Amino acid sequence: MPKFLRIGVHQSNVSGYTSKAWCVHRVRSTVFLKWGAVEVQGIGDGRKICWTVPPRAKIIRCGTVQRAKDYTKAAIARRRNHRYEPLTGNIAIRRRPSDRSAELEQVLATILFVDIVRSTEKAARLGDSRWAQVMNHYFAAVRRELKTLRGKEVVTTGDGLLATFGTPAAGIRCATAIREAVRTLGLEIRVGLHAGEYKVSGAEVFGLAFHIGARVAAKARAGEVLVSSAVKDLMSQSGIRFKDRGVHQLKGVPERWRLYRVEH
Repeated sequence: MPKFLRIGVHQSNVSGYTSKAWCVHRVRSTVFLKWGAVEVQGIGDGRKICWTVPPRAKIIRCGTVQRAKDYTKAAIARRRNHRYEPLTGNIAIRRRPSDRSAELEQVLATILFVDIVRSTEKAARLGDSRWAQVMNHYFAAVRRELKTLRGKEVVTTGDGLLATFGTPAAGIRCATAIREAVRTLGLEIRVGLHAGEYKVSGAEVFGLAFHIGARVAAKARAGEVLVSSAVKDLMSQSGIRFKDRGVHQLKGVPERWRLYRVEH
């Protein structure tokens, strides 16, 4: 099964970063795809890669063997053109402790999701080489602001990034700083923030709060920083102004949530 790891220039000799892996396997006229977030530890021959969460999977039934071959060939070519490095070793599945409940830690934090608006159109217009350069500058700018506001990067997914903050004020300040920084690259982003509890087990994080944060970001318009009511309620004495964006049903999330736009 051919496997690929998305890698940036700044990550080629770095240990401990998160990225995205992608696998393809063909059986006669059927193509099996698998992809998701991974963690990279070590460099060179000693590098180890493991899924941070169970990978997503998709089955494509092409009808004929030739169509399946063509699909696989085109899929592999796309990954090689989008800065994916071919992998020769296996992608490990993170071992979970036998007594998982004893290892869980409950954490309360502000969760930030950010991604680029109309990234596919921009990539097509700029071309693969130029777009790769823009993406390297983009992630460098995002990480610079995270470091300044003491945000913790959790995972990157394509042109998106998930981070956590100890306070909602830090998360909002970071979101607006990122928005201004990446505009110098000709990029517009959308950002969503939510405050809630999630669970930590070793290097793994999981919980409904992450899904809510992602859905809040999906509701944001270009250049907009949206927060859930949970964030706004914690900011009553902050002086930060918000505009009510109404009540929304967030896909796959129970209940309806009132969202607010950050006004500065």
